[in-house]
Amino acid sequence: MIRVLVAEDQRILREALVGLLDLQDDIEVVAASATGTAAEAAALEHRPDVAILDIEMPEMSGLEVADRLQASLPDCRILVLTGVGRPGHLRRAGAARVAGFMLKDTPLRQLIDAVRIVAAGGRVIDPQLAYAALDIPGSPLGEREAEVLRLIADGHEPRDVAEKLHLSYGTVRNYLASAITKLSARNRVDAIRLAREAGWI
Repeated sequence: MIRVLVAEDQRILREALVGLLDLQDDIEVVAASATGTAAEAAALEHRPDVAILDIEMPEMSGLEVADRLQASLPDCRILVLTGVGRPGHLRRAGAARVAGFMLKDTPLRQLIDAVRIVAAGGRVIDPQLAYAALDIPGSPLGEREAEVLRLIADGHEPRDVAEKLHLSYGTVRNYLASAITKLSARNRVDAIRLAREAGWI
């Protein structure tokens, strides 16, 4: 029996997935969650074989949950679902060692097959996302620029970033300005959006 956790913030979709999976003879849904934090807690409590994670959830994204579960529950295989096929998400999923990455408009039969493949140790990646990811060029950001932008994206102010990285405030502002210029962004918010969509931070 494949023990599955479903984490999806939209109630209708979450309940539909649970109902569909529970109809399968070889699959048992052991927990369902609406937020990233609840998903992590449920996974640690129930220790599922497969965690199906929505990429966009309150409190913590599916990729953040995947990162944490890889460290705390390495035997749990991760299948990420996304409503928007951004190639950058696929790159971040690869970095989190996600076993499956599917679009939410995937036919139900394919999703069930994906759960079985992932549970058996295989990998499943939506072909549209895989091809799109090949078209994204490498990051124009230097290591420090990406690090500064990542910390700003996480909610840190430039002065906090300077202290955290043992840099001067002016140096952090220079890295931030350089990142904005390299990404042809309007401002730091736009730079964060562009970098995240491309999977560069």
